[in-house]
Amino acid sequence: MKLKKLAAMVLAGMISIGSFGASQAATRAEVAAINVETASDFQYWNDDSPTKQKIIEFVEAATNPYSPNFIPEEDRIATFDMDGTFYCETAPLYFQETMFFYRVLEDKNYQAPKKIVKFAEKIKPKVYNKTGMTPSENKILIQQLTKAYEGMTPEEYRAYVRNFMNTNETGLTNLKRGEAFYLPMVEIISYLSNNGFAVYINSACGIDTTRELVGDILPIRQDRIIASDFVYTTTKMGKDKAASHFYDRYKEKIIISGNEIKENAQTVKAFSILNHIGKKPVLAFGNTMGDSGMFEYTLQNNKYNCAAFCVLCDDTERELGNISKANKMKATADKRGWNTISMRDEFKTIYGDNVKVAK
Repeated sequence: MKLKKLAAMVLAGMISIGSFGASQAATRAEVAAINVETASDFQYWNDDSPTKQKIIEFVEAATNPYSPNFIPEEDRIATFDMDGTFYCETAPLYFQETMFFYRVLEDKNYQAPKKIVKFAEKIKPKVYNKTGMTPSENKILIQQLTKAYEGMTPEEYRAYVRNFMNTNETGLTNLKRGEAFYLPMVEIISYLSNNGFAVYINSACGIDTTRELVGDILPIRQDRIIASDFVYTTTKMGKDKAASHFYDRYKEKIIISGNEIKENAQTVKAFSILNHIGKKPVLAFGNTMGDSGMFEYTLQNNKYNCAAFCVLCDDTERELGNISKANKMKATADKRGWNTISMRDEFKTIYGDNVKVAK
């Protein structure tokens, strides 16, 4: 038996049994050790999961040269959204947004502009109580997300992300933000990677945030991470256009401009596939209408067997699920021909057996 497969089996036992009869969340090192090569290697899906069976059948056909659904390896492309697809987005909101609140309202080493503080104080109760922001408030939040990091180098920002990853998720027990990966979905990513699929992330989260969160966790190359783009400048560029500015490595450095992030969502995700991959995926995984462009583009006139999968956050004991929202998303998915994945009914565990909704 291969060493990585043995490590994965040991890990499965650790997460299901854990210390003193109950485990914490899987650590980042344990998540990184997940390795699924064959159908028998899955540990974190229920045996009767229709999704697991569909994925296994898809991969076995795609990799069998005698199958009518064989896909040459160079065309085996799978795209994954991040937040809510293989990583937590409910505690109480996306990683990037909760880090913004920390930066503006709690970080004693940073003094935010009064205008940003006032805005954060206004919307934080809405976010944490899940009463919802207005469309205009959500638009302002997107505009402000990188304003609080203006002047940071990319390396400084990624270090800030790493530090925030060590804080605890809100509303879930025994879970740090850097550990909040859906173990069953990590298995899918590993299974596809081990069977000749090029796996890409296609996320609305900021590019440097996404890279730092998944960099040493998932078997995905950094150049296969597509996300919302930060707008950079340099310490000497001023109002010059980047295309006409000479970057002098001895006199300046690249920094975050603080301008609004270029969001990678909905139809933009289809454009991102065209611009960054250049080939149509055969598999797409997401969880909301923000992934609809990726789903629809994958399914439209694809020359290969293809499928879209939508993760439903319908677990209210091990995750901060919303049944009404999940049912609405399922109705849309059924109408559009997207497969759905029930966290409640199909995941044997999500983060580890001792991670539950805080009472």
